[in-house]
Amino acid sequence: MLWLLVAALAGWAGLRLSGWEPKFFWSQLVSFTPYAAALSLVPLGFAAFLRAGPLLVAALIVTGAFAVTVLPRAVPEGNPPAEGPVLRVMAVNLLHSSVLPSVLVDAVERDRPDVLHLLEFTNLMRERVEELGLARLLPYRIVLPGTESEGAAIYSRYPLRPADVPIAAPAFKGSPRHLPAVVSLPGGREAEFVAVHACAPSEGWRTACWASSIRALPSAGGRLRVLAGDFNSTLDHAVLRDLIATGYRDAADVTGKGLSMTWPYYEQPRLFPKVAIDHVLADRRIAIRGFQTLRLPRTDHRGTLTELVLP
Repeated sequence: MLWLLVAALAGWAGLRLSGWEPKFFWSQLVSFTPYAAALSLVPLGFAAFLRAGPLLVAALIVTGAFAVTVLPRAVPEGNPPAEGPVLRVMAVNLLHSSVLPSVLVDAVERDRPDVLHLLEFTNLMRERVEELGLARLLPYRIVLPGTESEGAAIYSRYPLRPADVPIAAPAFKGSPRHLPAVVSLPGGREAEFVAVHACAPSEGWRTACWASSIRALPSAGGRLRVLAGDFNSTLDHAVLRDLIATGYRDAADVTGKGLSMTWPYYEQPRLFPKVAIDHVLADRRIAIRGFQTLRLPRTDHRGTLTELVLP
């Protein structure tokens, strides 16, 4: 039984390290790689207890393979030199705008973001939060109209304008969409922000929607850019790692909080395994000074709050 478990975990680690992602449920299963890494300690412990040499060696190799992929997320990294404006960025998936408007406005007032990304943002939610003072706290906004999962918005303390090159919408009706905007900062500087909402990675046509919605996001380079929101992908998905490799850094990973899980929470058992699918990707020239997840009642996602320092 221990050998079977080691063999199964070896296959998991091998697929993860290879970057090959078969469509048959692997796109969902690979999200739970941190749990597989923890499970690999079980045969390792038994092999050591039983003094089973060959099994111990095999288990060590498998555990080591998982450690290479998972442990760096818990180790803080350094930052590039940056002495520019400090920006606090909040991003929240509202679960079809189920979050109470007063709770959202209170969170903005308490955490004082400079840029706010709202996903699954309906017109009714917009009316209610603006009645409660969101437009007073963050007076500039760009809203992408939509119902349920399609709508998105960016609110800002500083002037906003649409991005020079819009991001193509998925070719699947009813799918979520990304919202890019350019923030004009004091001193004439500009930075681009993208409220990210990718399709979910499931079987059939939605697998194609998921991968294409990640690949549609702009690569790093040129104008400073920050992508924040619901990527529906973890750091164990090759498609997300490929995007990061263009010149981004993941804020949770950089701050040693890469194992902070963000979904699913609402109406789920307490011990239901969670995954980290909400991210903030910042251009590698930007210093990441802080990252935390936020609990907002009545949504299945944890929000994110990140403090960035521009070069």
